[in-house]
Amino acid sequence: MDADAVRERAGTLPTEPGVYQFRRGETTLYVGKAVDLRDRVRSYADPRSGRIREMVDRADRIDFAVTDTETQALLLEANLVKRLRPRYNVRLKDDKSYPLVAFSDHEVPRIEVTRDPEEGAVAYGPFTDKGRVETVLKAIRDVYGLRGCSDHKYADRDRPCLDYEMGICSAPCTGEIDAESYAEDVAAARRFFEGETGALADPLRRRMDAAAEAAEFERAANLRDRLEAVEAFHGAGGEAVSDRGDDRTVDVLAAAVEGDTARVARLHSERGQLVDRSRHRLDAAAVAAGDGDVASDTSRGDAESDAASRTERDANTPAAVLSAFLTQYYAEREFPDAIYLAERPTDPDVLDWLEAEGVSVRVPGAGREAKLVELALKNARKRGGRDDPVGALGDRLGTDRPDRIEGFDVSHAQGTAVVGSDVCFVDGSAETADYRRKKLTERNDDYANMRELVRWRAERALDGADDRPDPDLLLIDGGEGQLGAARDALAETGWDVPLVALAKAEELVVTPMGTERWPDDASELHLLQRVRDEAHRFAVQYHQTVRDEVKTVLDDVPGVGPQTRRRLLRRFGSVESVRGASRDDLTDVDGVGDATAETLRRQL
Repeated sequence: MDADAVRERAGTLPTEPGVYQFRRGETTLYVGKAVDLRDRVRSYADPRSGRIREMVDRADRIDFAVTDTETQALLLEANLVKRLRPRYNVRLKDDKSYPLVAFSDHEVPRIEVTRDPEEGAVAYGPFTDKGRVETVLKAIRDVYGLRGCSDHKYADRDRPCLDYEMGICSAPCTGEIDAESYAEDVAAARRFFEGETGALADPLRRRMDAAAEAAEFERAANLRDRLEAVEAFHGAGGEAVSDRGDDRTVDVLAAAVEGDTARVARLHSERGQLVDRSRHRLDAAAVAAGDGDVASDTSRGDAESDAASRTERDANTPAAVLSAFLTQYYAEREFPDAIYLAERPTDPDVLDWLEAEGVSVRVPGAGREAKLVELALKNARKRGGRDDPVGALGDRLGTDRPDRIEGFDVSHAQGTAVVGSDVCFVDGSAETADYRRKKLTERNDDYANMRELVRWRAERALDGADDRPDPDLLLIDGGEGQLGAARDALAETGWDVPLVALAKAEELVVTPMGTERWPDDASELHLLQRVRDEAHRFAVQYHQTVRDEVKTVLDDVPGVGPQTRRRLLRRFGSVESVRGASRDDLTDVDGVGDATAETLRRQL
């Protein structure tokens, strides 16, 4: 849309509170709220930010919804941003990607690390360091013997399993421990996750001391490592900042911004004890820091114009990120009694909304509350440790942390049924909802096929037709040739995204700077292998589906129906391979008897 189109559309809007959307086709590019829809949208006719000017140029229409109050507009904006994931908004990532510790809702509860707790389960978290969570879980099972098996394995046992022999399960399945004692152990384990570090640290320390006295130094060292993980689990300084006389629920929030990615750390305190901590990744607004105002209208003199200008000018600051986080996070959750913030949010409407809900919001300057904020800030700035393959990959490549990786592969049968896959990993885990696939031009040219696939992805991103965020890294399944083809596609379209390739034969990492062999045990290599293998699996799966849909000469063979044709192609891979198969090989296929095998050999 050009400036005249924006002004014309703004003139048709009401002067009431509401939410507006810049859209291109069926894709929402940006969602905003306004006290006065007409004035707010008119300001986009003269954007001073290059990125927002690009957004306005891409949009082909502006939709709106009127609300009764400014607070309703605020909450509607938050819900739309979470649901539509517009490219030019700050977006809170779903914290389902973080692991939880869950106690199942059974008479004999099971403990497990999961991202999707069962209904009725008591869950703690989410936690960002899965390695530390698993270490603590092992310590819990070692000390309290809680079961970790599935219901299927638990049911109808007549003797304990190997976990009992290893001392990590008290075997309630066969009555080796009575129900009352097991329940006491579960309660003690839960007290640890509710903030009572000593519930696990004290028995571990006693075991460590006993092992050292018995000269079992290897076991003592192992227990020492577990003890360190347990004591650090609730955060260094947890006791120092606690106040058992405080019966409020308090959330402490701090944000850190790196490029177009932001992290918000949340500490949760109940009765003066830290009982939960989580980190949340956000995609920052697609406005580069320092780009200036999103829009300008010198005729606006109201408070909304001033607030909007400040928010737009500092779109990627920690204060602006906190504004977006507060609405998106608490719109769907119970409010705490108080929220301590590292910085004051840029949007005054957010503070008004929280205070209207009875939440006390403060930016502490000193004392115990300030120590909590400082701890949250350290968590927000933390990029991950030695168990963080995503951070290690960024360090190895010399790039920013590639939280979002897309993997590409092509599959075909001698130039027929050519398809491409585009899989996505976020924070090291497969994001299957963001997988895409595409039929490609029929040709037996791997390089041309890869160029077409990557160009398709790039063009959709640049046209605003792809509702996914831009990736931090592209991974190409192949060697120098495939990487060169992908680079050509990026150069032709102007899409600026880092890319590497991973060759299967020798697991060599190919970058634009050259070919490298990384250590076989490097976590960053294993991450690339997982993405590459998933792209390959997804491409082959789609290829088999497309191949089975393609008409072949097998359709003209008497006695060979659609099901038999599919079985033949799945077994031999192509019509050419069917042609070369022996009679015995053909009759091994379900549905192919001697007569059909003879007909196949004669007709092909």
